[in-house]
Amino acid sequence: MMGAPPRYREPAVPPNPLLTTWPLLLGMGILMLGSGLQGTLLGLRATLEGFATPVTGLVMSCYYVGYLLGTLLAPRLLRRVGHVRVFAALAALASVAILACASWVHPLPWGAMRLVSGLCFAGIYVVAESWLNHRASRGNRGRLLAIYMLVLYVGLGSAQFLLLLANPQTSAPFMLVSALISLAMVPIVASAQQTPEPALPQRVRFRDLYRHSPLAVAAVAVSGMISSIIFAMGPVYARLSGAGTRGVAEFMAVSILAAVLTQYPVGRLSDRTDRRTVIAAVCILATLVAGSIAVFSPLPRALFLLLTALFSGSALTLYSLAVSHINDKLEPAQMVAASSRLLLINGMAAALGPVLTGSLMAAFGPRAYFGALAALAGSLMLYDLWRKSRRRPVPHELKGPFINTQQIVTCAGLGPAPLASGEALEPGATYASGAMADQGAAAARSSP
Repeated sequence: MMGAPPRYREPAVPPNPLLTTWPLLLGMGILMLGSGLQGTLLGLRATLEGFATPVTGLVMSCYYVGYLLGTLLAPRLLRRVGHVRVFAALAALASVAILACASWVHPLPWGAMRLVSGLCFAGIYVVAESWLNHRASRGNRGRLLAIYMLVLYVGLGSAQFLLLLANPQTSAPFMLVSALISLAMVPIVASAQQTPEPALPQRVRFRDLYRHSPLAVAAVAVSGMISSIIFAMGPVYARLSGAGTRGVAEFMAVSILAAVLTQYPVGRLSDRTDRRTVIAAVCILATLVAGSIAVFSPLPRALFLLLTALFSGSALTLYSLAVSHINDKLEPAQMVAASSRLLLINGMAAALGPVLTGSLMAAFGPRAYFGALAALAGSLMLYDLWRKSRRRPVPHELKGPFINTQQIVTCAGLGPAPLASGEALEPGATYASGAMADQGAAAARSSP
């Protein structure tokens, strides 16, 4: 007797990635509220407590030192105890670190706790992006990571207005930061069922990156300094310029959220023309705007915030432009390792920015904040124009698409995202921090 014919089964429909990753997006959004509030709160409180400006810069720089340590230690911890345990432990430690800052208001414990926070957030981002890449498919990874970056951006910008809920000279806002970091663990830990083993990127030499694109290496370093100055010393500048708590919150929110509007149009423009020209144009605009604020301050409030938005919206695209530029000159298999090294360069430069600017502000006053930013952007502009005279542009047919790595989030501690478990890197595809996913075009070697 012949068996019944097999039943026809509808092909499985892949689940909507947003339905499977919304706990991660929710948790990271909450975490960004805590992270964004923490940085601004410490800079503002340090100024209110009368910390010397160079000391404040040194304290704030300790975050980036911790970030560098975290990018080195997090993969080892992941291999030993797993993603969920590492995330829970680091989030708990970060929560304790901010409470310690409320208990001991002094530069030494603050510097130590800033270092601990940087280390913790570096590990947290590695876990979060690993899970995100594991849940995403090759077809939806770019869109999913773009939504992820938008959530982080909005969280960081919105956090600035939480300053208005409590007096920064009390322990209440510190407790709020701790509560937000702790609350972020709930949806992520409860939903992270299967996470991949991290895949460490292959090692590359810094001199090879410089040989491929000296401009990209310089732009990554300068963008690290600029972004760390904005995040770490922006609240200090606003307060020393006479702004109250609301004014500090508005200044930082404008500085952060402006970059949301500029990343895509600047990236599209760089895909259609020589990226070095776009980098030079961005630097020219940033230099003119920052120089104008430094020279003509004080300005009407509305004009000042508009110019601040123009500066941040242009300057905070530099990292994405630099990474896209160097990837135009690399083979696909080199891109992930190059991204890891560029993030390390970026982090090392970021650690210097607040210290340098704090010293300049102590010597020349608050105007030195935008003066230092103008000098950095102007220096990169001159170097860019010199490099354009030394090397031909990458042919249009060999250019890869713009990589929107979102420098604001990178400076919050974002590391390169590991490959999903069992997923090989195919030609023309890369995985890294932010929206750095599924490159479709071959990249060229260095031009003569």
